[in-house]
Amino acid sequence: MLAIHSLSSTPCSSGLTSPPKSTLLTKSSFHGLRLPSVNLSSSLRLRVQTPPSSVVVMVKKEDELKELRTKTNEQLNEEILQLKGELFMLRLQRSARENFKPSDFGRMRKRVARMLTVKREREIEQGVGKRLSRKLDKAWKRSIVVRPPPSLKKLQEKATAEAEAEKA
Repeated sequence: MLAIHSLSSTPCSSGLTSPPKSTLLTKSSFHGLRLPSVNLSSSLRLRVQTPPSSVVVMVKKEDELKELRTKTNEQLNEEILQLKGELFMLRLQRSARENFKPSDFGRMRKRVARMLTVKREREIEQGVGKRLSRKLDKAWKRSIVVRPPPSLKKLQEKATAEAEAEKA
């Protein structure tokens, strides 16, 4: 009988019934998460500062593209080969855990991509299709004679100079 009485919906003196919802919300000590206030003027200043720096970068890229467009296809091919050799040397340095700048990877890859873009623009102007362009590119890659990149040549020159200095 006691169990029946405690389960009944009528309030009893033992306090087994729950209080109404409105009192639950007002008596709670949790009022949500407190987030730090954001100063809008400082965030607006940050937004205003970023475009000029990106504009400067865009101008540098445009200057580089103008410089690349003045070169002939042969000069572009030579520079592409040199940069790809430098990328190979960077990969070797990374695998050997030597000191290198990781930012050089992206910089060189982007420069190669810009050169290839200029080459493709010229092909489009001449009316060369995509398939023919790829065939020409494969033929060009097969004709490449592998040679050491300039940085490796410099290292070899330093090594020979040091060897000569030791002999003398």
